[in-house]
Amino acid sequence: MYAIPFLDLPPLNAAAGTVRLPGSKSISNRVLLLAGLAEGTTVIHDLLASDDTRVMLEALRALGCSVESRGAQWHVTGLGGRLKVHQAELFLGNAGTAMRPLTAALAVLAATQGGDFRLSGVARMHERPVGDLVQALRPLGCEVTCEGQEGYPPLRLQGRAGGRLNLSQPIRVRSDVSSQFLTALLLALPLVATDAAVVIEVDGELISKPYIEITLNMLAQFGIKVEREGFQRFTLPAGSAYRTPGDVHVEGDASSASYFIALGALAARPGAPVRIEGVGAASIQGDIRFVEAAQAMGATVRSGANWLEVERGTWPLKALQLDCNHIPDAAMTLAVMALYADGPTRLTNIASWRVKETDRIAAMAAELRKTGAHVIEGPDFIDVTPPVQWRAAAVHTYDDHRMAMCLSLAAFNPLALALTPGAAVPVRILEPACVAKTFPDYFEALFSLARADAAAVPVIAVDGPSASGKGTLAGRLALSLGYHLLDSGAIYRAAGVAAQRAGADLTNGAAVADVCRGLDLRFDGDRVLLDGVDRTDEVRSEAGGLLASQVSAHPAVRQALHELQLSFRRLPGLVADGRDMGTVVFPDAALKVFLTASAARRADRRHKQLISKGIQARLADLRADLERRDEQDRVRSASPLKPAEDALALDNSDMGIDESVDLVLEWWSQRRPF
Repeated sequence: MYAIPFLDLPPLNAAAGTVRLPGSKSISNRVLLLAGLAEGTTVIHDLLASDDTRVMLEALRALGCSVESRGAQWHVTGLGGRLKVHQAELFLGNAGTAMRPLTAALAVLAATQGGDFRLSGVARMHERPVGDLVQALRPLGCEVTCEGQEGYPPLRLQGRAGGRLNLSQPIRVRSDVSSQFLTALLLALPLVATDAAVVIEVDGELISKPYIEITLNMLAQFGIKVEREGFQRFTLPAGSAYRTPGDVHVEGDASSASYFIALGALAARPGAPVRIEGVGAASIQGDIRFVEAAQAMGATVRSGANWLEVERGTWPLKALQLDCNHIPDAAMTLAVMALYADGPTRLTNIASWRVKETDRIAAMAAELRKTGAHVIEGPDFIDVTPPVQWRAAAVHTYDDHRMAMCLSLAAFNPLALALTPGAAVPVRILEPACVAKTFPDYFEALFSLARADAAAVPVIAVDGPSASGKGTLAGRLALSLGYHLLDSGAIYRAAGVAAQRAGADLTNGAAVADVCRGLDLRFDGDRVLLDGVDRTDEVRSEAGGLLASQVSAHPAVRQALHELQLSFRRLPGLVADGRDMGTVVFPDAALKVFLTASAARRADRRHKQLISKGIQARLADLRADLERRDEQDRVRSASPLKPAEDALALDNSDMGIDESVDLVLEWWSQRRPF
């Protein structure tokens, strides 16, 4: 996951491969709550790991449920319908799938068994309406207090033991704002449908009906067979009691599948599809019908019980007009696909977008306009006309996971240039970490499928003399930008260690080069793996540095490692540290930095570093050694130390690392089109 202020996506032009979806958010939080309320232990497989499920798990623990992670499984031992904890404060972030059903469940339990519960969330959660749910609960005898604005969280749920609810008349709820209100009642009221049946009636036209189908399916798995008359009247049978089904498997998230279905429709060549595993034709999730919308726009889709394969069919995509009541979350992806259509696309019946993690109609309209699209928004619709000319866009995400994931598809604008001639442009996703709400590894998954011209993948090259701090600077830059890091010094160190382990003569360049050609080298964070074995300590040691100096002097070795270095140029970008990076390996690097510092300052830094490791050294000796190495590096025939002609010099003799990083990031921002 990218915990960085922004992530730049270079222009992308193709996609192929396989993605395994995370578990469905809608199913995951329903299963967790049901397991927490049921009698017995439920083993949950493939649960979504996200911010929303994390807050639900924390809430269940706070309420006295036993919650245990065992590898890929979660074991939840429920309350059996009886409160163990009668007072708690629950922080639920921005998870509507936790706030609404927990409100209903704790309201009825507090009213009958006694309790005092406070439910709160982030600022945006306190702007998301729950008034229709509150108005359905209060006539039953539930004491629900809105501590801030009426009809919005934070909420206080209170009651005394022995209380009785008024269940003799049908419980009425509006569900034209969010289907989660009806879901909340359906999940909560079996707890009190013991002596007589409980009836729920819906006022008005129910939106997002497929999510109610998920709820009913999950209730049936936990022993509650709901009778219904369409989507207007639901009857919970007398004698209802939640019982664990034992094992529950969570489907892959169909809403998240929409991004990869769209990806295939845009960028997968015939015969090289995007394959999506974890959800398919047998899905119980309504958003699986996004497939029909994608096909209507021209996608070629094949499916099995638990998989989809998608390729580009018609191009450009076909514009469409669609009532999206049946796919409210996934419909957001259609708004971005509309950028690649042959005319205006109109999406209607999406009023629920306005009460989600953000006002998604307003947000989508604002951000699509940045790409060059013409957008009209209404109370419950959005019209999108493709750009006449694409513009580089820094898109806001509003702390909304779906905004970030949808808008990443705008980076495939090179595919539209035949339709709207112009230059391919990058897309900047602001606050990309918001995808953690449902799909923490979304961008990693995207980059595993997406393709770009090598020249389009940005590179920052950092070079400089020994002990100038280029490795530290490069590492910090890579972390700040979410880019890959090429530590060329570590490559040469690893090559030296590998050659020594292979028994090669280190003075024989050809012999060492033979070892390098078969080098199985991988970086995992700070770890260096050779042939799958962690050799970090050897590679980073003083001895490793001496080996690197020996082997790097051979032109044959440098040539052998050249292709390996090129392979590090991967999406979304690269910071390359070391000799030759800006002059030989990546001469087209977008920014080249040559780091310098006086020999005295570098010797002082090196001395402090060695002392901190318990290694004794004389400052004068270190300075003399650095001056000697500088001269050797300057005059040697193979890759002498010199800045690239277009490199920017950074003398950090009197600068800390934070200042150096900030300065280079400022230089980088000046070269970006945002």
